[in-house]
Amino acid sequence: MATVNTVLGPIAPADLGITLMHEHILYGYPGWDGDRTIAPVNRKEIVANGVATLKQLKDEYGLNSYVDATPLDGGRMPEILKEVSEKSGVNIICSTGYYYEEEGSPTYWKFRGSLGDITEELYELFMTEVSKGIMDTGIKAGVLKVGSSKGEITDYEKLMFQTAARVSKETGVPIISHTQEGTMGPQQAELLIGAGANPKQIQIGHMSDNLDMQYQEDTFKHGVYVSWDRMGLQGLVGCPMDEQRYPVMIELIKKGYANQMMISHDCIISWLGRPLNLPEAALPLIANWHPSHLFKNIIPELKKGGVTDAQIDTIIRDNPRRLFAGE
Repeated sequence: MATVNTVLGPIAPADLGITLMHEHILYGYPGWDGDRTIAPVNRKEIVANGVATLKQLKDEYGLNSYVDATPLDGGRMPEILKEVSEKSGVNIICSTGYYYEEEGSPTYWKFRGSLGDITEELYELFMTEVSKGIMDTGIKAGVLKVGSSKGEITDYEKLMFQTAARVSKETGVPIISHTQEGTMGPQQAELLIGAGANPKQIQIGHMSDNLDMQYQEDTFKHGVYVSWDRMGLQGLVGCPMDEQRYPVMIELIKKGYANQMMISHDCIISWLGRPLNLPEAALPLIANWHPSHLFKNIIPELKKGGVTDAQIDTIIRDNPRRLFAGE
């Protein structure tokens, strides 16, 4: 029987309940750790922020599970996720894998690759983290995270995709992805399936960044799940406005794709490194970039467009369960 690796141990997919499939308790772009002299990690504050957010989501909206999509090169800290889960009562699923090449930290693996084949080294890393645990924490990763560049999947990224597909095929751990600026969704699905991954355990991410119906349907036809998981992040990093997204989401649901869709925000509760200096003009664009946005705003908008309670339940509860169960 399939199980889900949470930071507190295995649970059954049926125990996931309402699930946000692509979020971040904390995140730091590669290089943040070099700034620790000025901006040290404040674990107490990060935990407090995470607990407060997740408890609100649990108490007010019934959230039960939260997938932290932070990759190895994004400042992932499994021990902090464990503490947040313990104190909030929300299941947290931790990731293994790497971000896309341009904004990740490929130098280490590219250097090793210049000296010889690193295929088995990457496989050993991913497999160990999902089957035995991350470092000495005993916490097992519950999803494999991969990402591709704008308009291409580089050779470095292909290696990550192929390794994730191999590990997913052998373990049943699902794959979640990053797509850059609404590109390469169908190609990601094709690559992962071609490398042996079960399409029912693949979730193509950031589909909310491309409103072209053909792009959407070309991705769906591979039988994978997709995640509209940058909701609330608007007008920045290639993201459309939410009011442009809603009609497309509603049309896809009416076309029968509700059983392949999920919704999330890619929200970062705590940034690692120095506080961000956001320009004043950007603030209105991210006013709803918070994991409560789904419940406060998105679901009501979908209902206005004729989406039923049953379809919403499929998207936020049943599809995550089926992804982890491989159904």
